[in-house]
Amino acid sequence: MLFRRGLQHWGRQLGAAAMNIINPRVSDDLRSGKKLRLNLGAGGADAEGRYAVDHLELPGVDIVADLNSALDDLPDDSVSEIVTSHTFEHVENLMGLMHEIHRVVAPDGSISIVVPHFSSTLAYSDPTHVRFFGLYTMGYFADAQDQPETRHVPNFYTALRFRIESVQIHFYEWGTPLRRRLGRFMTRFWNKSAKRQHFYECHLAYLYPADEIWWILSPKKPAAD
Repeated sequence: MLFRRGLQHWGRQLGAAAMNIINPRVSDDLRSGKKLRLNLGAGGADAEGRYAVDHLELPGVDIVADLNSALDDLPDDSVSEIVTSHTFEHVENLMGLMHEIHRVVAPDGSISIVVPHFSSTLAYSDPTHVRFFGLYTMGYFADAQDQPETRHVPNFYTALRFRIESVQIHFYEWGTPLRRRLGRFMTRFWNKSAKRQHFYECHLAYLYPADEIWWILSPKKPAAD
């Protein structure tokens, strides 16, 4: 019951549906029962063959959708994979979006999320960014046993539950050859354990800023009646 109330609460926070499936293959797959693979906020065609979702009808976009609104054209459990890169920081109704992702992704599906780390200077420079992310952000959507062992954050804001399959802090790997090598080393070193990640974010993030946070999640859903 608590789970259903949580879904209803965040569902009410969503606006009216703002979807337009412009690629007929998406509708064909849905009718045939084939699970969709989606790239949210793709900004154009997805190179890996996923259907591209964006709020603008750009070349290569398969589904036009406002991620602040309900994804009503996607049935429950109709998606096997979602990837999204540098999109969530633009979404005002993140709780509502997480509700919709949890609803549409099948229990054995995966969600890959890349966002700027809060210490990144690029996180602050874009005037369309509305939020920041840290190591424990997705813990607010997870049961205690599914959160990193170094810190358990509150999870009472919503009844939605995800498993955190992995979380990594990534460092800048562009620029000079030295900076690229240093970034790769930092990424490997600080992601060796949850304790190292915690130490870095608590004590060193503003001394040597990170670039991104990478999560892989899976939805936890109650067994069917």
